[in-house]
Amino acid sequence: MRDKIIQLSFLAVLMGSLAGAGALLRPIIEDADDARLRYTDVSIEGAPPIVALGTAIGALRGLVVDYLWIKVNIMKEKGLFYEVMSDADLITKLQPRFGQVWSFHGHNMAYNVSVMTDTPEERWAWVKAGIDLVRNSGIRHNPNDLQLHKELAFWFSHKIDGVSDDAHLHYKRQFAKEWHVLLGAPPYESEARLAWIKAIADAPDTLAQLEQKNPKVGVLVDELTEALAGFDDQNKFALDKNFLDNIGMWRASKTSTFAKALELDVLFKRNDPIYQAMDDILGNPENREAAVQLTLFLRKKVLLEDYNMDPQLMYEYTRDTGPLDWRHPQSHALYWARRGSEFGDSRYKEDDNLPKIMNNDRIFIQAMQALARTGTMNVDPFSEDNPGKLADNRWIDVLDAYFRDLYDKHYDSRGAGGDTFAGFYENFMKSAVRLLFRAGERERAQEILDRLDSLFGRGGLVPNMAYSLPLDMFVQQETFGAYRVNPFVAYGDVQAALMRGYREGLLLGREGVLEDAIKFARDLTLYFKESEEFDYVNKFGEARMTDLLTDLDRSIADVFAFVLIDQQMPLVDRLTIYNRAPIEQQMMVYDMARNALEAEFATSPISTRIDFDNIFAEPEGMDSYREIQAERNRKLLEERSRNQDADRQ
Repeated sequence: MRDKIIQLSFLAVLMGSLAGAGALLRPIIEDADDARLRYTDVSIEGAPPIVALGTAIGALRGLVVDYLWIKVNIMKEKGLFYEVMSDADLITKLQPRFGQVWSFHGHNMAYNVSVMTDTPEERWAWVKAGIDLVRNSGIRHNPNDLQLHKELAFWFSHKIDGVSDDAHLHYKRQFAKEWHVLLGAPPYESEARLAWIKAIADAPDTLAQLEQKNPKVGVLVDELTEALAGFDDQNKFALDKNFLDNIGMWRASKTSTFAKALELDVLFKRNDPIYQAMDDILGNPENREAAVQLTLFLRKKVLLEDYNMDPQLMYEYTRDTGPLDWRHPQSHALYWARRGSEFGDSRYKEDDNLPKIMNNDRIFIQAMQALARTGTMNVDPFSEDNPGKLADNRWIDVLDAYFRDLYDKHYDSRGAGGDTFAGFYENFMKSAVRLLFRAGERERAQEILDRLDSLFGRGGLVPNMAYSLPLDMFVQQETFGAYRVNPFVAYGDVQAALMRGYREGLLLGREGVLEDAIKFARDLTLYFKESEEFDYVNKFGEARMTDLLTDLDRSIADVFAFVLIDQQMPLVDRLTIYNRAPIEQQMMVYDMARNALEAEFATSPISTRIDFDNIFAEPEGMDSYREIQAERNRKLLEERSRNQDADRQ
């Protein structure tokens, strides 16, 4: 009897404790909200239904979450990545404000599980699932969690735009196609691009508002609804991502080089009734304005609902930073890093958390650097080619401005603070001087050199003359200075200059870029050939640098041939470069590149419609050129043989 009384007493105490905990939970949550101790302004707002159960069980929820968190970490240490999925998912449901578990769960999918699969398609599915989880769910529940934003930004920068994953090219292709279909190709000019993204941000929020603004949209919707009524649920008219994808592919088919070459428009009209219906209705000139407004409305709706991205912020970041191309992963890295700073910095003001702010800002400015190097894109969703990426010098001035903001922001931070960004800025701007100089933009290059002199040269903390040289001498010194330490990087610099010359000079119609690149390559080649410092011959009769660099024509031919067979550029772009090149340079590479290009061309859909010899024509006078090169090679062999005989004597 005595034992039962004790047990009942303990049970009563337990029940009373639980009741008291439940009664105290709500005011504790309210106090946490008022004190901004959580990652959203209202703790229960937007939480899934299971959170109501979690709230009801009070403190017991914390014990369950702690147990599951310990369990998933143990399984992770054992490499049981698949096994942690269900437990991690349960934690996110019980504790959706626990940002760390969203990061853990997304990283596990995008990094650990993805690399355990067998195909690029499977890998991409897992990478995308990890990103979608954090972007569409984790940040919705934790809109002020800076760390979660930083992790997501890093995945776009490292996993998709980086090269560490064997399937990275597949990721880049799929990502670029997805966003090309979603938003289309942006205009190149900055003002036009700003207006382009603003049109999406300014689109009405509801269909009713859109129809009120333009009654013809209602007529268009009725026509689409009727035309698509006979299809399955997936293809019926609905204001969703699937329908927007169909619009995107329909629009892309009208401008795609591959689609035109393969006459896909005719093929789709004949075999795809959905495409035919959209072509009849959206392609009707009387519906053109309404179709554009409906598309803008759908893009805004899908961005908000399916990607948790705010078109207004996309517009503001384009306005305030630079010409963002949303087909580029680094644009998304910039978006999420900046959004994290904008909405999360205020919650991390304690000294122990300042490194988190700094790390997020590093990703932000590194995204700008990447966009300066590869921000000009060319994407064809009907091609299996990798998206074309070229430098975009407009980001140089953007990065210059934001460096100053970040330097001031972190000036008093521990661990070097602003000096971290100063070192990054100085190195980037030195490379920008060389980049602009070789691109023929000498005035801008000089402006940056003067700025470097005022900050780190004669106007620096320890005055020096490093940036006081004339522009051409500075570029030469910066370039050749590296060669004294490691002269074999010279060949890489020749390649880089010429590759840029062909890819940008010919593809974008900027002849001066190619001319400057060839001049740089010529000067560098002569420098090493004529310099006594590098003019010695090894025991095999080979010069240290002159044989490495060979002559300028050979350097041009090697690089031009590499550009033509480099499958990281779209095939159409490479064929365009070839056809725009001077005929003497076509002769240099025709025999070198033909076999590889023809083999690649044979596997491309375009080969069924276009003859290879028409698009990669043999230059006139090629037979004579071959004879000249053969004679030149014979003379070189004879000269080398004579030198070897002389050495043996």
